[in-house]
Amino acid sequence: MAAFAAEEFATRLEATRDLMARRHLTTLCLVGPENVYYLSGLDHQGYFAFTMLVLPLTGRPLLITRAMELETVAAQAPDCLHIPFQDGADPAAAAARAIRDATEAGGSVGVELASTYLPVTVWERLRAQLGGVRLTDGSGLVEAARAVKSTAEIDHVRRAAAISDASMTAGIAAVHPGVNERDVAAAIYDAMIRAGGEYPGFVPLVRSRDRLLQEHGTWRDHVVPAGSALFLELSGVFGRYHAPCSRMVYLGRPPEGTDVAAGIALDGLAAVREALRPGTVAAEVYAAWQKVVDSGLGHSRYRRHHCGYLTGIGFPPSWVGGSVVEGLRHDSDLEIRVGMVFHVLSWILDQEPADYVVSDTMLVTADGGEVLTTTDRSPITRGG
Repeated sequence: MAAFAAEEFATRLEATRDLMARRHLTTLCLVGPENVYYLSGLDHQGYFAFTMLVLPLTGRPLLITRAMELETVAAQAPDCLHIPFQDGADPAAAAARAIRDATEAGGSVGVELASTYLPVTVWERLRAQLGGVRLTDGSGLVEAARAVKSTAEIDHVRRAAAISDASMTAGIAAVHPGVNERDVAAAIYDAMIRAGGEYPGFVPLVRSRDRLLQEHGTWRDHVVPAGSALFLELSGVFGRYHAPCSRMVYLGRPPEGTDVAAGIALDGLAAVREALRPGTVAAEVYAAWQKVVDSGLGHSRYRRHHCGYLTGIGFPPSWVGGSVVEGLRHDSDLEIRVGMVFHVLSWILDQEPADYVVSDTMLVTADGGEVLTTTDRSPITRGG
């Protein structure tokens, strides 16, 4: 069953085609799972093999996949014309035929070149078989449409946020001195699935304080002793929409200065919430966060690559919605708009007086950021 009504997909296709027309594209070729799902509804794990959605300005979209995905495409993307290729056959040949069929003479074809789901070998063969066809980079076009969520999408994000809170609560409850990291991960997954969640684009990150700075490391067969801490970052998923959050759990008494660090981090989170207003640019939001952190730490030496990023649709291995992280960075000119959703991170790492981690999913409204994840943000202790 489709996660959205047919009218929702029709609106998305119309908006995408409007953007294509503005860029003088007659055809758009998409390979990123998030973009294919956004326009077709194809929700499966078969994206490890070459998959391409060919969208003409008029007419049915064409969906190129392995032949074995016939039943999946028929059930999930019935409005697409399925162009299958057999295992062992050249997917570039199937894609080239579809693109030629969809493109009027002299037309310009946009291709999602920035995606990690377009293998170089396939791209090279595709170009060779499309001699005479004008090919251009179509990366980022659909992402621009996806950045602002519809009412139906926001409802999905809210449901994902509730799943995130249930999962985080279960993870925190599983923590005690002597716990194994993998047992905490198991508790999170159990709660996530029982709360109605789907498989996340990024696995829950569960790691003890000795690996805190390894920002994409997760659980191992490791017993966490009293006096340590456990970092938890995760996201519930509903209809492929994510709502990440992170917390730090202390096993026993937190280190001296934790309350001070928590105050700085929470003030930073509040600053971002206030700054996330329509018409602001991302660099201004980052500056608001940085100002609070500089003041709290008493120096300006601590810098993060961002204090948040756009999130929404996600397929493994990411919940950022594709191959590019659109962050709240010091140099970003991204315009903040109502309906955008950000994972906002206010992390104080490797600084005096102590480490502190907190992040939440925020929805941009006319009045600033609305925080959608609600798990307690104050210092959390277990077994003290």
